[in-house]
Amino acid sequence: MEYKDYYQALGVEKTATQDEIKKAYRKLVRQYHPDVSKHKDADAKTKEINEAYDVLGDPEKRAAYDELGRGHRPGQGFQPPPDWGTQFDFGGAGADDFFNDLFAHVGRRSRGGAGAHAGGGGGGFQMPGEDIHAAIAIDLRDAYQGATRTISLRVPQHDAQGHATMQDKTLSVNIPKGVTPGQQLRMRGQGHPGFGGGPAGDLYLEIQLNPDPRQRVEGTHVYQDVPITPWEAALGATISVPTPSGTVEVTVPPGSQNGRKLRLKGRGIPTKTPGDLYLMLNVVLPPATSDRARELYEAMARDLAFNPRERIGA
Repeated sequence: MEYKDYYQALGVEKTATQDEIKKAYRKLVRQYHPDVSKHKDADAKTKEINEAYDVLGDPEKRAAYDELGRGHRPGQGFQPPPDWGTQFDFGGAGADDFFNDLFAHVGRRSRGGAGAHAGGGGGGFQMPGEDIHAAIAIDLRDAYQGATRTISLRVPQHDAQGHATMQDKTLSVNIPKGVTPGQQLRMRGQGHPGFGGGPAGDLYLEIQLNPDPRQRVEGTHVYQDVPITPWEAALGATISVPTPSGTVEVTVPPGSQNGRKLRLKGRGIPTKTPGDLYLMLNVVLPPATSDRARELYEAMARDLAFNPRERIGA
């Protein structure tokens, strides 16, 4: 059977309130009423609108529809859960209404009828909630040291009668030391709630790093730009460099050129097998904004006779 998007049929978002659904339905019914509309498929459109509202206009039916249809697209093949085979007939009379038999069953359950159990186990209809996938952005230092972050999610909640409402949920997330970009943190039971007492889904948070112009990450390796002076590059020096794991003392070899890479083994992201930290030297010239600075630059031009374009034949 093909999945039908009832929200699309009524032109509303999945987060629409019951009042918004009702208003959209009334507007469309007037627009496509066969006695008024000149639309060539007015009858079919009216049937589609009525079918959609019959489900979304009932909070309990809507809750069941949301749980079963999450992640499906219009026209996509839909396969009901395997344990429904003995309880619901999707191919008989009335099967033109999507989930027609399911909603009839839900209606009997809400009235305490004899058909209130799914499958052969005697329990009420249950279905586990869907997982939620989201992203959480952290600083690189958090990946080195670990951190605790607070996030807010908007998720559906079901009351004792199965009615669905959207509620804000605030969670405290522990970021473990050694996480890498793209890694997913799993929070059990923090996804969408189950239906009919079924277990909630899980929340998966994908780690993303806040951009930093000085650093970039490739897997577990970290690359960091380090500005140095011309005399440190030419003569060599020992300099202090702040890194995500703390300040380190680094030796700049004499004759270092712009872009030289210094490797600090094992100082990348501290995973089970730590990556490396690469310091990329960036030679920065002091500005010639004073008379003394200009004199020094003029002396260098006069005494060093240095031509950096000599290698390219200039």
